Amino acid sequence: MEKSKGLKVVVSFLIIVIAVVLLSSFSVRIWGGKSEALPEQASIILHEEMTIQEFGKTNAVEQEILEKVFGISGKEGLQKTIRESGITLEGIRSRIAKESTLREEYESRNWIKIPLKFALWIIFLSTVFVFIRKERLTPKVRKVFYFMAIAVFGIILSSDPSPMGTVKDTVVLLGTKGIIFPPRIIALTVFLIMVLLANKFICSWGCQFGTLQDALFRINRQGKDRKGILPQVKLPYILTNSVRVLVFAALTLVVFAWGFDLIGAVDPFKIFHPSIVKFGAWFFIGGILLGSLFIYRPWCHLFCPFGLVGWLVEKVSLFKIQVNYDTCIACESCAKACPSSVMEAILKREKTIPDCFSCATCIGVCPTGSIRFKTGKRQKPPQGKYKLKKEEGL
Repeated sequence: MEKSKGLKVVVSFLIIVIAVVLLSSFSVRIWGGKSEALPEQASIILHEEMTIQEFGKTNAVEQEILEKVFGISGKEGLQKTIRESGITLEGIRSRIAKESTLREEYESRNWIKIPLKFALWIIFLSTVFVFIRKERLTPKVRKVFYFMAIAVFGIILSSDPSPMGTVKDTVVLLGTKGIIFPPRIIALTVFLIMVLLANKFICSWGCQFGTLQDALFRINRQGKDRKGILPQVKLPYILTNSVRVLVFAALTLVVFAWGFDLIGAVDPFKIFHPSIVKFGAWFFIGGILLGSLFIYRPWCHLFCPFGLVGWLVEKVSLFKIQVNYDTCIACESCAKACPSSVMEAILKREKTIPDCFSCATCIGVCPTGSIRFKTGKRQKPPQGKYKLKKEEGL
């Protein structure tokens, strides 16, 4: 019986992953058009006796960019020589590179898909929020929401934008080009406001790769969603967060020192845009997905830059998981059923609280209804509450 359940988990895993890749490939073709990768910039031909207009024609630089770079306007300004502009040749190259990169960033984005995606995020997350608040999030309903998120925000609307990308790409663009792309900062701000309002809700229910990991983890759970069919482990938070900090530090160091995007080389969000995934990256992405059967959200806990930033912001979230110690019977069912170590930390308040993905598993398994997703400051348990309960059971 156990072998057949384990085989079912493996088959379900393969079906889900293959379906995501194939359907994403089809979806990308339907959207067509713009690539999410920036083209390589050509070398600039430049000497001081050229007029600004000649410089623009020679290097295929649009007039709008020329006006920004040289601080000119109209035909008269275009007739000035490079020497007359008063800007050094190196300064011109730098300014052109920055303005061209910003233009290419704008043009590489699908400005129909991005606003649509944010609008659907708000509607979808609001719906999940109501279900959690009304305690209607059963294991089956939870899976339905995860697969809806994968389908809409991943397969249909593709890999970009994503919460992770807003942090990672900001660091990379700043480190390699010395510029900040304003729309990305706006997106990051919106995502962080979501974290601030409802404990990491965008990661929990809206992130296309986060929900894919969560869905894979849940297919390896028994019907009541309390334990794994195949063995599942909870990695110590001191390990996962230490690795995540080191990965973020390495990303920042390498991109500023050598201009190389460490995460971009293996970006798992590209599973929703399979044609741009390099051969070697499939091994990393496959490892993360396979690991998701046994470890809760390994990418989020070990590698994700937004996961790290979001963890800091969730400390002051408005809505979060809280325990009513007056009715809690210290059975610790919530901590046992929680897919990570976070519920034990919330319950006992003895350690730093790890990332809480607001999956509401704890709410569903509590026999006394002592756990709620609500506003207010988390209380600490009465001294010795869980120690005494443990001694009573001996």
